Amino acid sequence: MTILLLSAGTRNKIVQYFRSVEGVRVVATDMQKTAPAIYEADAFYIVPRITDPGYLDIICDICRKEKVDAVLSLIDPELGLLAANEDRFRQLGVTVVGSNKELCERALDKMQMYRWLVSHEYPCAKSYVDKKAFYLDLQNDKISYPVFIKPIRGSASIGISVVENSSMLDFLFSHFNGMMVQEYLKGQEIGADVYIDMVSHEVVSIFTKKKLLMRSGETDKSVSFKDERLFELIERFCKESGWLGQIDIDLFEIDGKYFISEVNPRFGGGYPHAYECGCNHMKMIVNNLRGIPNRRAIGAYDEGIYMMKYNEIRVDKL
Repeated sequence: MTILLLSAGTRNKIVQYFRSVEGVRVVATDMQKTAPAIYEADAFYIVPRITDPGYLDIICDICRKEKVDAVLSLIDPELGLLAANEDRFRQLGVTVVGSNKELCERALDKMQMYRWLVSHEYPCAKSYVDKKAFYLDLQNDKISYPVFIKPIRGSASIGISVVENSSMLDFLFSHFNGMMVQEYLKGQEIGADVYIDMVSHEVVSIFTKKKLLMRSGETDKSVSFKDERLFELIERFCKESGWLGQIDIDLFEIDGKYFISEVNPRFGGGYPHAYECGCNHMKMIVNNLRGIPNRRAIGAYDEGIYMMKYNEIRVDKL
């Protein structure tokens, strides 16, 4: 079986984990030949930006040449592109691993996600695109500074600012388009690595961790923990939303209450913590691609296991 990993970047561990599954061959792509993860793959290709008009044709050509069975991306902006062209890949005999286009767009558009969470009565951070609505709530003590100012459509914590006053908020809104205001949640940040079976459509694996340190939008240090209430919330949320495959959920715990923050329908930067604790979602993906449903294994890991990222160096002649 050949799996194509797009936009591999620095996700060396993800490539390694897929290659460790028996019978799996990995092909990786990136737009830069200095992306270290591509050198972990069995084969790799340098491709243009995902916005290039010929990008999808090039990916399809790679699928034909390498006899690819499944494709998935490791970056948010590409997920919707794959989902929108699922039929085209299916005609090549390639399965797009992940959720549908509507869900990928909802995850990328933070206001869409906020409105869905509110309409389905999930606790979440208050969010605004209208400054007047924010200032009205501010005046009525329904929200207070500090707040987050962030792009409505964005990922990897790019363009996020913590704002302490109205002058800074007005400045950011006047100088950048497509911005939103979001309530600053003060509590324990939590990450959940979840797998929803693509055959049975059931949630079969949930791994949760308390984030101890973040760097460039990714979890740098974390510790595993379990809470049945949290598992129940995540399972209900996933079923009600309709997610499929691998997803990464960001949450906050405040005074014993869990707030859903964001969803990334892909492998998150902190997923290696889950894998090293025994949550092998690569094997689950391969089982599904072979038509085999996975057994339920929610919370099948030890608590109190720490992940600590560190830098490695690769020196090579490219």
